[in-house]
Amino acid sequence: MVTQPGFVVGEVVEAIMPKLGLTMKSGTIVKWLKKEGDPVRKDEVIATLETEKLTGEIRSPVDGVIKKILRMEGEEVPVGEPVALIERSG
Repeated sequence: MVTQPGFVVGEVVEAIMPKLGLTMKSGTIVKWLKKEGDPVRKDEVIATLETEKLTGEIRSPVDGVIKKILRMEGEEVPVGEPVALIERSG
């Protein structure tokens, strides 16, 4: 089942690199604000990112717990690619 902004795989949801502008093709993760095992709320900022033109945020698509960080700080990630797995709560 597909949801926005991530894909649901069982009860684990992918947080993805968002598209913040019409020409954005990728973003670089600047800093993770959460670590594996941390609880998160839907729309809570979990990481900061930057592109050639702007800085932005990656937000949690659901309430849950960060199960796995897939991309490291300093890594460039294409738009739409998963950056973390979040186990849904509730």
